[in-house]
Amino acid sequence: MCLAVPLRIESIDGTRAVCDACGVSRDVRLDLVPQAKCGDYILSHAGFAIEILDPAQAQENLAAIREAFDAGRV
Repeated sequence: MCLAVPLRIESIDGTRAVCDACGVSRDVRLDLVPQAKCGDYILSHAGFAIEILDPAQAQENLAAIREAFDAGRV
């Protein structure tokens, strides 16, 4: 199963970005969302940003992922 994860862009170098989610950094390609900029939240799948998210939507998605993760820690 694959999961697209919301990440916040911390820095950009060409078509590559360093992104963060809950303190975890990931390198992501921006080829599919070239208009993305530092500070934006993106939806990342398989190392590619596939969508720019509204910050409120990104926080809601991250909260749901945290809730699912915590539910599995029984």
